[in-house]
Amino acid sequence: MVGSKTGGKSAVADPAERTALKETLEDYTLRFAPRSYRKWGPAVVATSALGGIAYLADFSIGANIGIANGTGNALWGILFFAIVVVITGYPLAFYAAKYNIDLDLITRGSGFGYYGSVLTNLIFASFTFIFFALEGSIMAQGLKLGLGIPLSIGYLVSSILIIPLVIFGMKALAKLQVWTTPLWLIMMVGPFLYLLVAHPDSVSTFLGFSGVDADGHPLGKGVSFAGIMLAAGVCLSLIAQIAEQIDYLRFMPPKTPDNKRRWWTAVLLAGPGWVLFGAIKQVVGLFLAVYLIANVSGGFGFANQPVHQFLAIYEDMMPHWLALTLAVVLVVISQIKINVTNAYSGSLAWTNSFTRVTKTYPGRLVFVIVNVGIAIILMEADMFSFLNSLLNFYANCGIAWIVVVATDIVVNKYLLKLSPMAPEFRRGMLYAVNPVGFVSVIVAAGASIGVFFGLFGSAIEPYSPLVAAALGVVLPPLIAVATKGRYYLRRTDDGIDLPMYDENGNPSDVKLLCCVTGVEFERPDMIASAVPGPDGEKQYISSLALSCDKTGEHVLPAQP
Repeated sequence: MVGSKTGGKSAVADPAERTALKETLEDYTLRFAPRSYRKWGPAVVATSALGGIAYLADFSIGANIGIANGTGNALWGILFFAIVVVITGYPLAFYAAKYNIDLDLITRGSGFGYYGSVLTNLIFASFTFIFFALEGSIMAQGLKLGLGIPLSIGYLVSSILIIPLVIFGMKALAKLQVWTTPLWLIMMVGPFLYLLVAHPDSVSTFLGFSGVDADGHPLGKGVSFAGIMLAAGVCLSLIAQIAEQIDYLRFMPPKTPDNKRRWWTAVLLAGPGWVLFGAIKQVVGLFLAVYLIANVSGGFGFANQPVHQFLAIYEDMMPHWLALTLAVVLVVISQIKINVTNAYSGSLAWTNSFTRVTKTYPGRLVFVIVNVGIAIILMEADMFSFLNSLLNFYANCGIAWIVVVATDIVVNKYLLKLSPMAPEFRRGMLYAVNPVGFVSVIVAAGASIGVFFGLFGSAIEPYSPLVAAALGVVLPPLIAVATKGRYYLRRTDDGIDLPMYDENGNPSDVKLLCCVTGVEFERPDMIASAVPGPDGEKQYISSLALSCDKTGEHVLPAQP
């Protein structure tokens, strides 16, 4: 143990704030995830991360883009979406698993700065409550169908049910995801396989489907680049899902020669690999929608609702009462699995932003309630009816953020060597704002939103996702070269004469004493304090305590 408690006035002297700081030790809301907490094996972490993609929104998204654009455009759009997610998701997942930090902490040191990444935190928080509302709407549809609960009441039930499950952080979520995943897989995959065997003609009907209009009349749409991009734009609203995967991947164990293969398999499968499962679900969702439209009377009216999709297949296999029961159970399990992740990740994003800006930690539970409250408002506003437009709009912001961070890692770090190779997230080490990422996101998102709303003409309106992605790739290197990378690091020396990484390149597990909280933290989470101890000795402070330092007295000065 190194360091001592300060003899002077603490920067976090308020007892309530000290309690708040200790409260975060369980879920690591604002912090690097220490090795002492990361006791799960790669397989458990991967299963937990993939459990969060059990959501049924993919079925609705696949159905909606296919109904609007036809099967051909939808399939090519889904493929385009999957390729983009794999390319951008790999470097983010690798950094999260190797350095044990969430995407906000990665973003800080990848072109945004200490306060600059608050912007992207708000983009991510928006993702979590939009998809919480979408999943909650689907669950409410199931409750109405199975139990006759009115939608407005179902929205409340499906939301409030999640709150107690999220309070306990990663330990509770890991158990929930691991134990429910096998049942979910059987209930979701079984009906689809049955349909392929019992109704083989449905495959040709699916492949020949060319879309229908609002009245259910055939559109006859052929494959076109514009149609592909319109479909891809909706799918790409899910690009920020990698941030939720990372909220689990940051708990990966250290990579060693013994577990190297299992470690990489888990990172690739649970990181960018989530999109393989997501894309398959979108295709299946469209397949089921086409089946309902072609074979069920009035099927067009509910072809994009997963609970009705599965109910129709179950009814072909078993009595109505059992089919209805299983359909409702599937919907409830799926929506609980994803919405605990949405609520958990959203609360982290809100808490991070609020604490950094105000230097006050109100408790993560406060923002669980905030996120759920916003989602309920969206549900009551019937967001399900304008889903495509909402997701298409959001995709512009999500693409800009993820592509900019991925480009900074791949190009600015590994190719240009202008961005520091190891991610930095600690206050005092970073500038408040780095124009490389901050300006890139504003320009990329702003321009693509302008294209989306037709400001540059209707001809290029479908291509707003391409605009966001292209600017996200081009701008970070240009700005980094123009600024010579000077705004990445405010300091290169954190004042601690101990190595940051062990012999295998993993973050060190050596512990130091925080002079403010009196709690020991691992080396990567610590920084030297600008305030000397009672006898003039060097003191150390955790990034958590430093984020709540309202006076700034512990923040090290900038290096020349």
